[in-house]
Amino acid sequence: MVIHPKNILIMEISIKSTFLFIAIILVGLSAGLFYAWSVSVIPGTQKLSDATYMETMQSINKAILNPAFFLIFFGPLIFLVVSCIYEYPNTHIVFWLLIVATITYTFGTIGVTALGNVPLNDQLEALQLSTMDPTQMEEFRKYYEENWNRLHLIRTVFSVISFALSVLALLI
Repeated sequence: MVIHPKNILIMEISIKSTFLFIAIILVGLSAGLFYAWSVSVIPGTQKLSDATYMETMQSINKAILNPAFFLIFFGPLIFLVVSCIYEYPNTHIVFWLLIVATITYTFGTIGVTALGNVPLNDQLEALQLSTMDPTQMEEFRKYYEENWNRLHLIRTVFSVISFALSVLALLI
């Protein structure tokens, strides 16, 4: 059986398109998760008492560590990198859009989460809430909530930018 070079090119384009399509879906899901959190969970938790807020965030921080979250959090990086590799020898502008999307997602979303939100979550998890008095809870909540929400806004913006750049790469 002889495979015609035209068929190899079609298979290669199909594989390249599949990786880019999956990257866009995953970046979009990640951006959507962060955006939805910003407009639903954050306003909802702002209405909770200090103790309830911190208990809720401890619970959420444990529950979110699951395979579905890991797929939409780390998956974009993997599929964006592979898409960059496929685009490298081909379309110059698409390659650079995907490189910027990858860097944006890596540093603005994964980096901010790893170096900002996760350490704050670890500090919250280390607290023995039952031993804290109301003043301590109020002070920690203010520190945690202000910093966590600021960092969350940053990663939301960067994930949306990465998504937009990825879609633009697809459209070109």
